[in-house]
Parts: sequence; structure tokens; C-alpha cells
Amino acid sequence: MEETAKKIRIFYKRYTIPIIIVVLLIIARQLLPYYLEKYVNRTLNEIPGHEGYVKDIDVALLRGAYVIEGLVLKKLGAETDTPMLDFERSDISIEWKSLFKGKIVSEIELHNPKFNYIFEDQEQEPAEGEADVDDWTQALKDLVPIDINHFTVHNGTANFVELSSDPDISMFLENINLEATNLSNVVNKEEILPSTLYATAISMGGGDVTLQGNLNLLKKIPDLDMEFALKQADVTALNDLSLRYAGVDFESGTFELYSEVAIANGYLKGYLKPMFINTRL
Repeated sequence: MEETAKKIRIFYKRYTIPIIIVVLLIIARQLLPYYLEKYVNRTLNEIPGHEGYVKDIDVALLRGAYVIEGLVLKKLGAETDTPMLDFERSDISIEWKSLFKGKIVSEIELHNPKFNYIFEDQEQEPAEGEADVDDWTQALKDLVPIDINHFTVHNGTANFVELSSDPDISMFLENINLEATNLSNVVNKEEILPSTLYATAISMGGGDVTLQGNLNLLKKIPDLDMEFALKQADVTALNDLSLRYAGVDFESGTFELYSEVAIANGYLKGYLKPMFINTRL
């Protein structure tokens, strides 16, 4: 009898704590998305002059991540119902490989994000006032409290629209794919520009866009050396813009644009080189 009681005590000591831990993890897994969703919604709505919401949040405890489904941010008092930010899926997690280098940093992966700049909406100043750089910075820190080291965009879209012009002006980039690495300078071999950025996109007129270079975001005024190229865009896609500002209507041809910008210790230099190839008016 005494031996049986002893076995029972050993069993409880051996398994009770692990069972309690498992139960607590299950409860946390069930409750955490609810509280995170409330927290993210509150953070979005604290940005002056804006309102936002998320549709759902999922938590992956084992990899230290949370996934935001359907993040939408709109400007208050806007003339249109088009959201400024419409992110289909945002994955925010700890970058595990940096832990082995003694750094706790995060990585963000955006899937199918849309950024819409409606000129008329931005002209309207809501009663709550406009958000400034500090407001956006604080919102990002609240949503991602750990320094960002790796940032990726998959199949993004950026639109600029002016509805009040005649004709309407609509400029866009689609199929944006971007990767920025080592933003928090986890790996630094005494390099002046330790972070890298590479992006591709398709422009209006079907042009191929590339942006690549190196930068250092840890300085008050970031240092960078970036190259931009837009190749083989159908020039007729610019007609709405060229008609309004230059009175020019293209019949055919190709438009290309090349640029390089460098900033070092607050000093900027660079060039912008537009090219019109085999164009006919």
C-alpha cells in the first residue's frame, strides 16, 4: 500500500508540472490572438487623422511570431473609400538566425500589400490633425517592439491617383518584390553601408523597375548608395501626365529613367536621367 502511494506521488511530481505548462500554453494560444487583435486595432486608431482595423490575427508561439490578416488603414474625412494601406497578410516574427549572433531582432514579411495615395484624400485635413513622422514611428514601434532586421515584400502594389485633374492622373507600380537585409546591423564587418536593399516591380506602361544598393539606417541621417532603373516602358502610358503638364500626346515610343543617389554624412549627390526612345507625337 505504501509502495503504491509512493508511486502515485512520484507520478504526480513527474507529470503535474509539464501538464500544467501544456494547459497554460493552450489557454495562452486561445486567448492571445483576441488580445493582440484589440491591441493592434487600438494602435492603428491612435494614429492621428486615421482609422484602421485588422480582420484576424494568428499566433505561432513556437517561432515567436504573429500573423495579421487583412490590415486596413484609412484617412478620416477622405473623399474616397479607398484605404491608404491594405495589407492582405503581414508576418511579424523573431529572426532566429540572429539569436545565434547574440541579437534579438525581428523580421517582417508582407504578402500582397497595397499602398494607395489619393491626392484629394491627402488634401483633406481631418479634425484630429495630421499624423507626423513621430506618430508613424511610434505606431511601428508599438506593432513591432523589436528592432527590424529583415524586411520583405511579396507582390506589392503602389498607386498614385489624382481624380480632380482632367484627364485623371493614375500612376502605379505593381508586382513589387523587395528584400532589405541586416537593417539593424547584426552582421557588420566594419562596412560603411552594412545593409542591402533589392527591389523589382512593373511600372505603368509595362516597364521593368529595379532598385538596389546599400545603406546604413542606424545614423540620424542615413547613409546610402542606391541605383534606380526603369526600362522599356510604353511612353503612351504617360499621356495623361504629359498632356496636363506639357501639352504632349505620344503616339508611340519607349520611356526609360535612370538615377543614382548617394548620401554620406548628410551630403547628397546624384543624378536623374530620363530617356525618350523612338517616340512619335
